[in-house]
Order: sequence, then structure tokens, then C-alpha cells
Amino acid sequence: MNDDFSIANKSENQPYEVTSFAKKHGLTIPAADAVLFAKGPSRTACAAAALACSRPIR
Repeated sequence: MNDDFSIANKSENQPYEVTSFAKKHGLTIPAADAVLFAKGPSRTACAAAALACSRPIR
């Protein structure tokens, strides 16, 4: 039996393209670029950081 779990992790570690990430999360290109640079290839970490950046301050 071949238990290859590497396939499940491939999409998580594929880096976002800056413009699609910015559009998806409603960020400017410079803000999206900064998030992607700071959080690396983890889509989960980038999405969490984008959510924190896009929330209005009350």
C-alpha cells in the first residue's frame, strides 16, 4: 500500500499570485504583496493575515 500524503499538502503550500490574492481579499496590490511576503507560501496564514488587514477598526 502506498500512503502518499504529499498530494494533500501541495495546494496549501502553493504561493498565491499577488493580483488574484488582492482581488480575492479586497486588498490593494501593495498590501497584498506585503502580506504574501510576510506570511510565506502558507495559504492559511495569508488568508488569516488578509482578514486582519481588511477588517474595519471600530
